[in-house]
This record gives sequence, C-alpha cells and structure tokens, in this order.
Amino acid sequence: MSAQAAPTTGRTHAPEVRRALIGVTVLAPDPLLRTGLLSELRNRPGIEVLDDAGRADVVVAAARSGLRDVLTSSRRLVLIADDVRQDDLWAAIENGLTILLPLAEATPARLLRAISEAHRGHARLPPAHLERLLRSLSQLHKNVLAPRDLTLSGLTRRETDVLRLLADGLDTAEIALMLAFSERTVKNVLHSMLTRLGLRNRVHAVAHGIRNGII
Repeated sequence: MSAQAAPTTGRTHAPEVRRALIGVTVLAPDPLLRTGLLSELRNRPGIEVLDDAGRADVVVAAARSGLRDVLTSSRRLVLIADDVRQDDLWAAIENGLTILLPLAEATPARLLRAISEAHRGHARLPPAHLERLLRSLSQLHKNVLAPRDLTLSGLTRRETDVLRLLADGLDTAEIALMLAFSERTVKNVLHSMLTRLGLRNRVHAVAHGIRNGII
C-alpha cells in the first residue's frame, strides 16, 4: 500500500524579512558620555554600532562643551548638546545636521527615535533654535544676498531663470525669446554662472541645479 501524501492547507510561509540594521557611530570627547551612549545603543534591535563614521548611516555626536571638536561631515547627524551657539549651529548644519537633541532631554527612547528619524531623512530642531536659524536666514537674505541680487542658492534670479529654461530643453535663442533678453545676454549669464561655480558646461549646470534643489 503506497503512502499517501500529507494534505496541504494551501498556506505558504512567507520568508522571514530581516530588517536592515542602522549603522551608527558615536562621537563624544567626554569618556563618561561616550560610554553611556554606547551602552544604550549596543545590542539594541536594528542598531549596529560602528567605529568608522564614514561607513555609518547616522552619526551621533554629543558634547557638553567644545562642540566643534565632535563635528564631522555626515549625511545624517544627530547632535546632542546644550547651549548651542549660532555659529556652532551653522557649522553643524554644514556637517549634515538633521536632528538636534538637547542633552538634558536625551533619554534612551528619544535617542533611538532621533536615530530612526534621521535615518529616514527627517529633520528636527528645537523651536528656539529653529526661530534663531530662520531669523539668521532672513538677515542673510536682507543684508547680503538681496543687495547683490543673489538667492540662497548662490545664483542670481536671472541665472535661475536661465537655468530652469535650459533644463526644459530650450536653446539660447529660445531662452532669449522667453526672457526678452538678447542672445548675447543669455550667453553672458551662462558664462558667468559656469565660471563662478566651476561648472564644465550646460549639462553640468543643469545637473548642479537638480542636485541642489534649485530647479
């Protein structure tokens, strides 16, 4: 008598999906602060602590003082600090700051949430720091950029208009017609922009505009 195959239920087990780990590097000159952060992050589900900041998805930098000593270029930087001065805030932004967490509020749960949010590309600043940053940007535009007909992108309004039309596929004559410029003016605008920004050609200029969110 032949053995009968066991009946099937029609259900299949989906393969287990392993969630990718978030690589995190901790930078802190204070040994106690660094040890505490590492203790919180090691063996946490979804977190892999790395020594090399260059390989990390998120860099956690913490300092009680001497903020510049812990800043390193990163795509996503979570900064834990108190009393952040305006120039330090700008330096942190230049180094990839996405989330600023006051040291007094850096509980384990908030730290993990900040790392997760930074990894997803979210940005968050305390209201007081955000207000200072916006005020500083307003002053920069009013006192420095506007008198020179520049925008925050570093381009003049005329250059931005030309670049957008260039990205739409228009040639020099068509751009001149659209903006009521002479063709010589369009060429001069492009030459000035390419030279100042170190761009090789028009294609490079369009790529620069897209990469930096200008167009």
